[in-house]
Amino acid sequence: MSNTLTIVAGFIAKPGQEQRLRDELNAMIAPSLAEEGCLGYQPYADPTRADRMIIVEEWADSAALDFHFSLPHFKHIAQVLDEILAEPFTLRRLTDVPA
Repeated sequence: MSNTLTIVAGFIAKPGQEQRLRDELNAMIAPSLAEEGCLGYQPYADPTRADRMIIVEEWADSAALDFHFSLPHFKHIAQVLDEILAEPFTLRRLTDVPA
């Protein structure tokens, strides 16, 4: 059985902060994918709501995700999100369904 962890993080930008949200989330892709335990990291925009985005992330295990939360690029985005989000971001942790 796999310990792979899938994360779905949801974001709603304050009015006027939509492009900054996109830019900041896109800037997280390369440093996150460079992390040893990161298997996937992709932001998605809602085509009908410019203020809404999600990131779908895949991590080798919860230790890899915890390490991600400790790194400078995560701490930077967390600080920025405090300024530009209309409400706190949501975080869903998902695991594979056993066959």
